[in-house]
Amino acid sequence: MATTKSTIAPDLDTLNLITSTKPIHQPPIVVRRNKLLAKLWEQEQLLKAKLENTTFAVKKHKTVKDLEGNSRRIEVNKRLKPWWFQDIDGQLCFCIRYGAKQLEIKPGRSTIAVKDFAELLTTLALIKDAVAKGSLDAAIDKASGALKANFAK
Repeated sequence: MATTKSTIAPDLDTLNLITSTKPIHQPPIVVRRNKLLAKLWEQEQLLKAKLENTTFAVKKHKTVKDLEGNSRRIEVNKRLKPWWFQDIDGQLCFCIRYGAKQLEIKPGRSTIAVKDFAELLTTLALIKDAVAKGSLDAAIDKASGALKANFAK
């Protein structure tokens, strides 16, 4: 039996090989940033569904007991509340939330005013980029500290 070389494998000399180890835990700010990015994605999908006159639902698992007392997991829709609203003047406003707290983008200012839902969609994209780059890390830390203080009571 003759052996043949495989031509499928890439040339290993062209790969950028480094020595690195996988971190055990992500830094807390990265975890918080990812949590906020996930919530902003939900808001973006909720807004797109509103613009297209469709529905958007995120599923979650819930454990319930049946009549015999057996626990089983069921899939239910997660309740999503839009972070946008209309103020008294009829202007469309958007607040970024971390848990139950509003993020202050600038000191004393936590609400973003936009003209319409299309502009809100582009604003959401800008906010997501800013969060991914770490521009709102200080505001996230402040809001998360306020949430922790409520649990410590």
